[in-house]
Amino acid sequence: MSRNPVFDPTLQDILQAIKPTGADWDARMTVIDQLRSALQSVESLRGATVQPFGSFVSNLFTRWGDLDISVDLFSGSSILFTGKKQKQTFLGQLLRALRASGAWYRLQFVAHARVPILKVVSGHQRISCDISIDNLEGLLKSRFLFWISEIDWRFRDLVLLVKEWAKAHDINNPKNGTFNSYSLSLLVIFHLQTCVPAILPPLGDIYPRSAVDDLKVAACIAQLSAANIARFRSGTSRAVNRSSLSELLVSFFAKFSDINVKAKELGVCPFTGRWENISSNTRWLPKTYSLFVEDPFEQPENAARSVSRKSLDRIAQVFEMTSRRLATDCNRNSIVGVLTSPHISQPLCSRTSLHNHHHANGVNNGHNLHGQSRPWNHQMQQHWSQSNYVQNPPYWPASARSRAQQNWSQNNPRNMQGQTPVQGQTRPVITQTQTQQKSQYKNGKQPMRNTHAGSSQNQGHIGRPPGQSNGVNFARPAQISQSQRGQMWRPRS
Repeated sequence: MSRNPVFDPTLQDILQAIKPTGADWDARMTVIDQLRSALQSVESLRGATVQPFGSFVSNLFTRWGDLDISVDLFSGSSILFTGKKQKQTFLGQLLRALRASGAWYRLQFVAHARVPILKVVSGHQRISCDISIDNLEGLLKSRFLFWISEIDWRFRDLVLLVKEWAKAHDINNPKNGTFNSYSLSLLVIFHLQTCVPAILPPLGDIYPRSAVDDLKVAACIAQLSAANIARFRSGTSRAVNRSSLSELLVSFFAKFSDINVKAKELGVCPFTGRWENISSNTRWLPKTYSLFVEDPFEQPENAARSVSRKSLDRIAQVFEMTSRRLATDCNRNSIVGVLTSPHISQPLCSRTSLHNHHHANGVNNGHNLHGQSRPWNHQMQQHWSQSNYVQNPPYWPASARSRAQQNWSQNNPRNMQGQTPVQGQTRPVITQTQTQQKSQYKNGKQPMRNTHAGSSQNQGHIGRPPGQSNGVNFARPAQISQSQRGQMWRPRS
């Protein structure tokens, strides 16, 4: 398509409106702390830990994103996978405790779901939470998505834009027969695998098996995936895709504009990075779903199993309409209107003059796709942490555990970082409390410099970005040179 000069700057305005601010991160950390306190009032859950996962951990959530929480039952020599009835019992006990506290509302216990879930909303922050027990699969998938976002910065921006677009058109709600957010992320991965030249590899090249089946050797998953990601990023023979964010977004909508027709015979397979014929794929037979989007980390599960036949036709219509409108030479307000919901589009459309002023000063210049005014987005975490002398962003706090739990966690299959740190590094941890940090920010002070710790208490979990492994930098480096200060961070090649 011909380059629209206002398209990419407009996308950056949308991203700035939907990306989480420091206050959004702080609010979610406060909710997590409140849940940790609530666990202590349930005798059977004392000693368990609260582990966030989902979009919060993969860094793919918007300002209004929900929280996915796994209550991990670190009980020494307990079984690795807690049974469904046990999960229902524990969640029922937690439900009574949260109800008695009076600090939560809209409490709903979905006991008979595939994964039993307790749905609650925090009374003060108004943040929705889905709480599950020992959700190891969710923790693992979140970490994979975080790694993938490290390969190319366009992946995260595309996911955020697609999720906002899907919500605006009411096709991001599995309850009404449309997509869940995870399946939308997989569609973005598939698009970046099948564009020319490819931006992401087939996920089978990152980990060659169903990762959920190998949870008992979780450390091996991290090591092998890190090595394969490093190999892909360092490849000098592959062609580099330099498409702009707007070009990738338009081609994304065009690719799936006839998804209702394709879905009759073909399935989306991010593991192989190809459309797969359903009739020749024994894992997907018999055909019982309207749309197949195979979960590459838990094959042959269908991540789009909630999509109904009726909704799929409407979804295809929304894809086609969006593709058609964005392919034309539309203006800024038209772009905002088709991609966002009213609570975002109305303020953005009324700030055209302010928008021009910002771009004149380089705040959201289309040539600087990483330019953001706040330090909490994915590209700026490194720069922010260095300039403020913090070795880890404050949304990865170390979990408090008992001595017995610390000893057991060294060999815990849940702990994908239980191995000795690579290259002699110790992993950075947060030693301040969240309350201290927030008060320092409000007073305009810089946070205290954190210290390193090598005890098992400070080893990472599946849901936390790991340290450096096999040449892939999954965490932020501790130092930055004077010449590098002020520069925008890009994923290392």
